[in-house]
Amino acid sequence: LDVEAAVLDGTGKLELTGNLGDVMKESAQAAVTYIRSRAQMLGIDPEFYKKKDIHIHFPEGAIPKDGPSAGITICIAVISALTNTPVRRDLAMTGEITLRGRILPIGGLKEKTMAAMRIGITTVIIPRENEKDLEEIDPTVRSALKFVTTDHVDKILDVRRAACQSVGGVGDRYTCMIQGKERELWFEDGRWVVAAKVATKQAPPSNA
Repeated sequence: LDVEAAVLDGTGKLELTGNLGDVMKESAQAAVTYIRSRAQMLGIDPEFYKKKDIHIHFPEGAIPKDGPSAGITICIAVISALTNTPVRRDLAMTGEITLRGRILPIGGLKEKTMAAMRIGITTVIIPRENEKDLEEIDPTVRSALKFVTTDHVDKILDVRRAACQSVGGVGDRYTCMIQGKERELWFEDGRWVVAAKVATKQAPPSNA
């Protein structure tokens, strides 16, 4: 599913459209609550929920949609809109979200990943507890996609951000702000690894 999010000046209304069921609407509300709890870390105005209206829309409104697995996607879409930071076009994600940002397992991973591959996705973020289900995925799909496993939104925020800067141009290494601290991030063995701290380069000795 595609999800669109728009943020406009307003009075704090949350509008949900696209023929959504109650569970999906609750996922959107949980996502916004999580974002409020992380507003300062994300560089978002803590009063956004009073000053901005948020519209979340799932295209193809004639098709009913429900279930909790879009929670992480809704959350990232809203963060993207609030921070004006684009999400990578080749990135997809699935997972139920809690008020505290935990990512819970979902069903139908095999079908979801096949659909992702068909539309040109290259990286898929999945719940950590679904890692065991990767064995059931067709080998062609597994080889075509990178799988990032996580159990919390905090751990993958910078996977989707364009603001991360490469470290010395080495592979997929990035320096990113995670929970208010600078971290080094890289992809290894099917998951993103976060270093405890960013290594700093020593200045060359002066010839003076």
